[in-house]
Amino acid sequence: MSYKTLEHATDAIIEVTADNLEEAFEVAGISVIDTILNRSKVEENNSKKITVKGKDLEYLLYNWLEEIIILTITDGFAGKRILLDITKNDEYQINAEIFGELINLRKHEFKVEIKSPTFHEMEIEIKEKVRMKYLLDL
Repeated sequence: MSYKTLEHATDAIIEVTADNLEEAFEVAGISVIDTILNRSKVEENNSKKITVKGKDLEYLLYNWLEEIIILTITDGFAGKRILLDITKNDEYQINAEIFGELINLRKHEFKVEIKSPTFHEMEIEIKEKVRMKYLLDL
């Protein structure tokens, strides 16, 4: 499971590779946090639970990335580790617990603010591995 940041002039394009869908969404969440701050300096003193829904996998990914941005930028919570499960009934749903602490701008070395995820260039491919690509508007 890994991610890499692809070249883009003004935004961040991230490509995730993982063994399964849950792992891919965990890594996607981590990629957002890593883009915003220095996650290596975050301690797991607290946790937040969030639920995210989407009518399909693309909407689920968009809503998931948006929720991680809100948790980090708006709520001021620095995530270190994410545990989640994905269910599908009428729609997809993520139930997640994010472990971390309240943001300290000096300690966590704030890097950049993400405005939002976008559907532009979003790809989700499920084969032997799961590959996702998405653009974050900085």
